[in-house]
Amino acid sequence: MSRSVEIALLIIAAATLVTAVVQVAVLIAAGLLARRVQRLVTALEQDMKPLFGHLDRIGHEASRAAVLASAQVERVDALFADVVKRVDDTVGVLQRSVVGPVTQGVAVMRGFQAAFSSIRRGRGRRSRPGGDGEDALFI
Repeated sequence: MSRSVEIALLIIAAATLVTAVVQVAVLIAAGLLARRVQRLVTALEQDMKPLFGHLDRIGHEASRAAVLASAQVERVDALFADVVKRVDDTVGVLQRSVVGPVTQGVAVMRGFQAAFSSIRRGRGRRSRPGGDGEDALFI
């Protein structure tokens, strides 16, 4: 073998060795990086578990509050419906007990007014000078 072939084989062997060493170094770095990422993910999961637990509890409490608020709104709605019905009944009773007698009182007052008006007209006819004597005596 010639010296140049030996040098070429030596260069090829050295390049192969360097390539193998670089590949081993890359694999070790990738393994270390994977371990660090795994520790980071584990720490993140441990830190996030309480947060998710709190969020879940907050969701349950919000759901419970919504159910309670809905029940309260239904109770208030029923209360207002009952109040409106009672007010309507009370107004009806008042109308029957006040407006009816007031209407009758107005009718009586109009009757008195008509009677007084007729009496006044009767007096006015009597006091006229030169009136018919028979009309003046008529009641």
